[in-house]
Amino acid sequence: AEARQVHGPEGDDCWQEARCHRRRSHYRNRRDVNAERRSLYRQEVAEKQADNAPDTLTVPIPLKPVAYLYLYRQKRQDAPLHAISISVWQGDQRLSEVTPIHCAGLRNQQIQAYLMEVLGKLRQQYGIIKFEPEVRLDPAECPIANCPLKHRPVEVASE
Repeated sequence: AEARQVHGPEGDDCWQEARCHRRRSHYRNRRDVNAERRSLYRQEVAEKQADNAPDTLTVPIPLKPVAYLYLYRQKRQDAPLHAISISVWQGDQRLSEVTPIHCAGLRNQQIQAYLMEVLGKLRQQYGIIKFEPEVRLDPAECPIANCPLKHRPVEVASE
């Protein structure tokens, strides 16, 4: 109504009913119309690709369980070991997880003895004789709930 008033006989008299209303409607709704058209096109393309997709053949491979050793330490070479975590996987399924431990105060010999003890238990239960190549993670990702790196001191309100 406002456009007809401005561009109609009372305004600059350029309004043509056959064209102007249609154009204004198009410009007003083109974003939604174009989005709908793109959506339909994407659906058609996805259906064509699904129809043209080759048949997939899955051959099961007997996978042995493997043990992953996660070392939580900083990147620098001489950084101390913060924590150790071990998990056992078979394919994409986690079979078990050894409780993670902090290494603060432990010497290298004690850590090695602990790892050998864990390997002994894993050998008995799963037949695992060695760890996969170690996975190094940042100490901020430590899985232990009471980790000193996660501990935030509580401020005591003074009266």
